[in-house]
Amino acid sequence: MDKNLNKKKKKYYLYGGAIAAAVLLLGLVITTIVLMKQVNDTRLENEQLALENQQLNLANEYEQLNTEFQNYENQSKYLTNDSLVEKYAEAKDKVEKLLVELKTQKITSERRIRELQSEIATLKGIMRHYVEQIEALGRENAGLKAENQEIRRENTKLNTQVSEVTRQNEELNERMTLAEKLNISGLSLQALKSNGKKEKRISKAKQLQVTFTIPQNNSTPVGSKVIYMRLTNPEGSLLGESGKFEFEGSKIAFTERKTIEYEGKEIQGITIYWNVNTALTPGKYTVELFCDNYRIGRNSFTFEK
Repeated sequence: MDKNLNKKKKKYYLYGGAIAAAVLLLGLVITTIVLMKQVNDTRLENEQLALENQQLNLANEYEQLNTEFQNYENQSKYLTNDSLVEKYAEAKDKVEKLLVELKTQKITSERRIRELQSEIATLKGIMRHYVEQIEALGRENAGLKAENQEIRRENTKLNTQVSEVTRQNEELNERMTLAEKLNISGLSLQALKSNGKKEKRISKAKQLQVTFTIPQNNSTPVGSKVIYMRLTNPEGSLLGESGKFEFEGSKIAFTERKTIEYEGKEIQGITIYWNVNTALTPGKYTVELFCDNYRIGRNSFTFEK
């Protein structure tokens, strides 16, 4: 009898413990769910507060923009650019509509906040451009057209820089041209007697002899080359005229010419003669040589009486 009673007591104790454990577990689950809901509600509340704070900041920025638009609206008469006036009007309407949205609607999207921030940046850009136009036109209408000293200095500096760049470009173009054109060296001018010997007195010369050398230049195209010579006296007048040639889009008279065959190798002692047919006076004589539409050589020589 006692044994059966003990068994029943043990069974009751086990059932009671299981029930108590289940109740405790259920309490823990319910407590956990409640806490998680509270945490989630707090997070959502914080996010909403952050959005509301951003919305308030945006409203202040748009309010400031709207004030700036109103400050300059009466000055739109200075604008003659219809496109600019139209863009200004569109931007002003957009500011007013966004102000209404920010003040009357509750923004619940981070994405919408970013869109509004982007629109602020765009509208500020339009405003800056508009203000710059108004200020510039206002200065002009007020007669403020005179340049100040700083602007003149900057313009002078800019002009100097432009001139330097232009000079460098010209030098570069010239170097490229020199790499391709026919070159000469050792250019000389000699007065001769009728027997071909040197004549010291230019007034008695029967011939003028121009001598030069063409160095090797692998960049110059080979083939037949016509070299045109121009001789000018101390007064700057051309001596003789055997015809004209093309140079930089114009027809230029020449004294004599000579045709050579150029194979890319050095050619020494090339001579061009001109038979004197006018009175020559002491002074400086200038020799110019042209080939392939380039001036390939120029030098001046002084003869005494």
